[in-house]
Amino acid sequence: MTQLGTSRKPAVVRVQTPARAEEMLSICDRYGWRVIVGVEPDQDEDVSDVERLMHPPEPAKASATPGRNEPCPCGSGRKYKKCCGTNAPASRG
Repeated sequence: MTQLGTSRKPAVVRVQTPARAEEMLSICDRYGWRVIVGVEPDQDEDVSDVERLMHPPEPAKASATPGRNEPCPCGSGRKYKKCCGTNAPASRG
């Protein structure tokens, strides 16, 4: 998968004024991102690719399964193996 903002997959931006186009170009030049800017006064502005580059989504984190002898996360106060862990599939490794 090609990364956004590179020469193979440049960010695409649509703005309404030449001044806004210069602003987008200066932001992308500062970070070394490749961008295609279109000035279209009759269209809505779309700078979502640059926003995605500035604020990349965080990767999803897998929830950690508690150890067998740790307290159960359900709040019962019992050990995980004696509470919710009794129905959990056994991990083989």
